[in-house]
Amino acid sequence: MSPSSEPRPSADNTRLIVISGRSGSGKSTALHVLEDVGYTCIDNLPASMLVNLLEQIREHREQEALKIAVGIDARNLLGKLEQLPDILDKLSESGINSEVLFLDARTPSLIRRFSETRRRHPLSSDTVDLKEAIALERELLDPIASIASRHIDTSNMTLHQLRDLIKKQIAPEKGDAMAVVFQSFGFKRGVPSDADFVFDVRCLPNPYWKTELRPFNGGDQPVIEFLDSQTDVAAMLADLNGFLTRWIPRFLATNRSYLTIAIGCTGGQHRSVYICNQLADQFRPQFDNIHVLHREQES
Repeated sequence: MSPSSEPRPSADNTRLIVISGRSGSGKSTALHVLEDVGYTCIDNLPASMLVNLLEQIREHREQEALKIAVGIDARNLLGKLEQLPDILDKLSESGINSEVLFLDARTPSLIRRFSETRRRHPLSSDTVDLKEAIALERELLDPIASIASRHIDTSNMTLHQLRDLIKKQIAPEKGDAMAVVFQSFGFKRGVPSDADFVFDVRCLPNPYWKTELRPFNGGDQPVIEFLDSQTDVAAMLADLNGFLTRWIPRFLATNRSYLTIAIGCTGGQHRSVYICNQLADQFRPQFDNIHVLHREQES
């Protein structure tokens, strides 16, 4: 067989992840994680060059499955971001599996991060201050945000939590298994914007009002024993289990890659942590890719 007639990897073996989002939201961290798990990663690529990039990589890889992650953001004014939806549609027609991951954070969080790192925002200038640059960037990136298959709000995440989320949900070891994450949070810090389901457990007995339990969290044995003894807690768990048992498989059947179930209490320390842990334990025997994230507990 001549070199020109040797088989090349089919489009079905190519997975493309486009990473985008506002500056300071964690795009570089996401790309680094994907690089660590075997993706070819390219940052700040003009959108118009995406098709040519894939063709070039295919030319140099014969039968190896391709895993490519590309960072596309507002820094490159020649990127023609408004063309990206059409470009991805063309790639899809050729059989290439692609998804867009959009990272963002609330404006106060982005301002704090730039202030702490003393970095200059790429769109700021002598006439455009930081807050204006952040707002301008949101507008420029709207064509990408509108087609994203996955939005992640990193406002309250540590770098460790973001790395863990990317690795377990976006690039899990079992690529064919939908990632199901149970995330605890505190309503006083806002509802996670990337949650598919949000359940409020503030109606349950609160260990915080037990002075001896206040220093512990929902994963500690004294709090577990207290909540285990509460009839309402058992009823809530039973109802959530029944609802999710019915509906998680429906999401799995639609070939989704991830499903986020957020459980909220007042501070995100006791009840929501306990409920998340209990639900995760209940569903692990049924699903291969179950994860837990406690947003308010710094790792």
